[in-house]
Amino acid sequence: MTGTQVESADTPDHPEPSVSTPRWRAWLLEGLSEQSARHPGPHATPDAEHRGHKWWRVMCLTGVDYFSTLGYQPGIAALAAGLLSPLATLVLIALTLLGALPVYRRVAHESPHGEGSIAMLERLLPWWSGKIFVLVLLGFAATDFLITITLSAADASAHVVENPFAPHWMHGGNTWITLVLVAALGAVFLKGFKEAIGIAVALVATYLTLNVVVLAVAAWEVLSHPVRIGDWTDAMTAEHSSPLAMIAVALLVFPKLALGMSGFETGVAVMPQVEGDPTDTYAKPTGRIRETRRLLTTAAVIMSGFLLLSSLATTILIPQDAFKSGGPANGRALAYLAHEHLGEAFGTVYDISTIAILWFAGASALAGLLNLVPRYLPRYGMAPEWTRAVRPLVLVFMAAAVLITLWFNANVDDQSGAYATGVLVLMFSASFASTVAVHRKGRRAAALGFGVITAVFGYTLVANVIERPDGIKIALIFILAILITSFASRVHRAFELRAAAVTFDDAAARFIDEAAASGPLQLIANEPQEHSTTAYRAKEYNQREHTHIPDGRPVLFLEVFVTDSSDFTADLAVHGDEKHGVRRLRVGGATVPNTIAAVLMQLRDRTGQVPNAYFNWTEGNPLSHLVRFLVFGEGEVAPVTREVLRRAEPDPDRRPRVHVG
Repeated sequence: MTGTQVESADTPDHPEPSVSTPRWRAWLLEGLSEQSARHPGPHATPDAEHRGHKWWRVMCLTGVDYFSTLGYQPGIAALAAGLLSPLATLVLIALTLLGALPVYRRVAHESPHGEGSIAMLERLLPWWSGKIFVLVLLGFAATDFLITITLSAADASAHVVENPFAPHWMHGGNTWITLVLVAALGAVFLKGFKEAIGIAVALVATYLTLNVVVLAVAAWEVLSHPVRIGDWTDAMTAEHSSPLAMIAVALLVFPKLALGMSGFETGVAVMPQVEGDPTDTYAKPTGRIRETRRLLTTAAVIMSGFLLLSSLATTILIPQDAFKSGGPANGRALAYLAHEHLGEAFGTVYDISTIAILWFAGASALAGLLNLVPRYLPRYGMAPEWTRAVRPLVLVFMAAAVLITLWFNANVDDQSGAYATGVLVLMFSASFASTVAVHRKGRRAAALGFGVITAVFGYTLVANVIERPDGIKIALIFILAILITSFASRVHRAFELRAAAVTFDDAAARFIDEAAASGPLQLIANEPQEHSTTAYRAKEYNQREHTHIPDGRPVLFLEVFVTDSSDFTADLAVHGDEKHGVRRLRVGGATVPNTIAAVLMQLRDRTGQVPNAYFNWTEGNPLSHLVRFLVFGEGEVAPVTREVLRRAEPDPDRRPRVHVG
């Protein structure tokens, strides 16, 4: 391909804030650009020259989300399963190692640039169905990440108020402390949050080390008093008639523990940060995939060990009443053991470490949102202009976090259902996408295995929704909000130029240059279905007669093929050929009018002369044509092309001219 290339067609319409812009607006929209996945935060896409980090360092980056669940998971497990918490945790571990881990190892292979399972499903579903499905998944992802922020902050506030050194005026202040933590998180991102792998490594290393100490002391306490194990097993036997009954109950209640698998989606989101092999390419990052799989496996094994040991320690050593709402172990079971068996000083250090990692888990979740939303919505044309800037999005997400905190009154237990729903939907979609991916490659055994995992995640999701419907309610609110704002934005932006780049092949460039030697270009817009010499001659004669094309001037036929009308922006490659006695410029695009307008603007810039385009009126109802344009990319082409050009070029003297006859 030869010829010129233009930058994003949206650039002239959406410049950086100018000097005349109010200072508050300039600050709010700072960094406004078309690029997605470039937002600050732990998950920000690194620069092209960035070589990445060792996998274990990046594991700490995703670990601030994954490992921080130890702050509240044992308490939630005890509430959900009671004395059977260790058995239910074993089921969860089995699902983690035999289900979630294989699924996300496949996701890492299929989507090695951090797009995750949503991108896999986007590729599987064509046209508008794929876009709508992605919007729905984004609603669940927003639920997952936002509840991560609010639940983590709520659990951090529980560690604050339960600490014996906390001032008396903090007691009972879980809600306002949570709101302060959420506000502080938003303030950091409004200021500008840089990638902080070093902070993540320090936090995870400190937190896991303190947990090892707590669990080691708890194990010593249990082994020193084996009667505690007997009391636990006797109590289980008294509650349940047989081991089979215990296993059955554990299988039934384990869906409530699903938030213990929350780190896998962020595990693949941080893939661009992982250092691969020197021979890696963008198309084939073999080393990065291998190292990310090692990251996922190591994190899952470590977390499984901590989950099992913490479940045993807290179930055996903590009275069941202490886990209930308002109890000293509610939402902070391991912290309770730290204070109880290692003293208030060590317990306070443990509290500080827990608060820090829970707060940073919220930062990781917010960074994930700031990278996920701009990755899809602007590309679909389904986001208002301000979503390209970081700060407006931060304010929207923080407002949602405040509402969720007030709705749940900063209660960890009440939010766990919504959290688990978001996590499980993403895991269900990832397992389904993995099943389809291996099935298309003819790997029947792998497809069967992933199909079984999909069924298990489906059951777990349904059981969780039935038991705790708050999660699906919140997700539906986000989905509805995303759908309404997305389609409103799509309609509002329908008349933009929408071309990312326009290029001409050798034949097209030659036709253009030769025609331009006779003066401004004369182009006849034609439907590409007409493929006979007679049809082309009749079309040219009709246009010359009704729209007064200057006699003797050569004409080019411009034909647009609609590729996928659900797409918003696309690179336009114009191909030239000479057939049926006419010269044709043929191009594929998402919509006919916007594609024609983009080609005309590029022809003006290439030739230095304003081109003329000639159309016929389309018969039919204007409203039906509008719907056809919005949905199918066609409709009444001439007036829409003119409107797109009017918005793209404010100067009438430089605007390509539209003639209709």
